[in-house]
Amino acid sequence: MAVTTEIGTTTPDVISVRGSNLATEILGRFDFVDMICWLCWSRLPQPREKNMINLLLVAAADHGLTPSAISSRLTFLGAPESLQGAVAAGLLGAGSHFLGTVQNVMELLTQGAAALSEDASENEVLACAREQVQAFRGARRGLPGIGHPIHVHGDPRVPALRAASQTNGYFGKHWRLALALCEVLHIEHGKDLPLNAAGAIGAILADMGLDPLFGRGLALIGRAAGLVAHVAEERDHPTGQDLWNLVLAQDPRNVLPPAPQRAERSSAAT
Repeated sequence: MAVTTEIGTTTPDVISVRGSNLATEILGRFDFVDMICWLCWSRLPQPREKNMINLLLVAAADHGLTPSAISSRLTFLGAPESLQGAVAAGLLGAGSHFLGTVQNVMELLTQGAAALSEDASENEVLACAREQVQAFRGARRGLPGIGHPIHVHGDPRVPALRAASQTNGYFGKHWRLALALCEVLHIEHGKDLPLNAAGAIGAILADMGLDPLFGRGLALIGRAAGLVAHVAEERDHPTGQDLWNLVLAQDPRNVLPPAPQRAERSSAAT
């Protein structure tokens, strides 16, 4: 039984990616976004697609000491020989609460807006949003892409993402539905929960007609760059030990050794 892939092949003389010679047809001609699209779609992106994908990769790269960055730093504390392990640890937490939310938003908006035309009236969009809100509230589930624990008065990234969507022609029914969800929550349920960056990015990708799995993939690709930066900083200016000490200090049963001993102990800890 042959095991094959359409993505690439390697012979003693040629590496082929989607039918193109990596050495003679791709290297020096494709940039990274070109290569992502070539790998996933077997075609190069249109200029406006490329603009948006670049924007979304940049938006996903880093948000400070998020759970993914903390996971990477703590993994590097325990395994400083494993950059790949530390980055992987950060990416493994990309789920329905952090980072992976883009996929959840895309699925919600794609399914929710399936019956809407691109020129649907405001009342039609609001009615669709009302159905989605009722369904999620009935199931006691939070709407993905709505609200933020820090940016409670509005996510500062959303206006920039919206402006880029409009400039590049990707402000359609999915964006409108996403904004209508916030409106319904505010007017009918008294909840002031603005759209967050994951909600905006999900709306963009849905209006681009892309696969939700690809949306999560872009978030992972972008965040990988930020995690490499966190691990490099952790090597040069460690914070992982301080994070661990903060946890230990919360439990009165733990007795922390003096700082010099703690440094020696950390190097031999298992």
